Amino acid sequence: MAKKILAVDDERAIVRLVQVNLERAGYEVVTAYDGREALEKVASESPDLIVLDVMMPYMDGFEVLETLKKNPETRDTPVIMLTAKAQDADVFRGWQSGVDCYLTKPFNPMELLAFVKRVFKSLEDDTSEKRFQL
Repeated sequence: MAKKILAVDDERAIVRLVQVNLERAGYEVVTAYDGREALEKVASESPDLIVLDVMMPYMDGFEVLETLKKNPETRDTPVIMLTAKAQDADVFRGWQSGVDCYLTKPFNPMELLAFVKRVFKSLEDDTSEKRFQL
């Protein structure tokens, strides 16, 4: 079964670019266009990974990330920040908040796909290590 990815950005063209490229790679993609909708989709869709913008209406990406990390049901869901916020302080805040990858716009869709694959591979490796440690 295909891994499910939630793509969140208030720019519809970016969401579509992410969606098309990830679907071509075999992933199922659901979308949201602001922070509140992102949290609703996380609750209803249980994505395996979230691609999250920072600058959005209602709740920014950092607020969404912090909410996810506080919830025991979602704190282990990997998050890739995809944002124009490229200042050192923003990148540092992302890492401090628990982001798995931080990718700045403009971005190469193939680079995003490589990050997605790396995150899923890392999760598989962690799971297999835990099985052998029992």
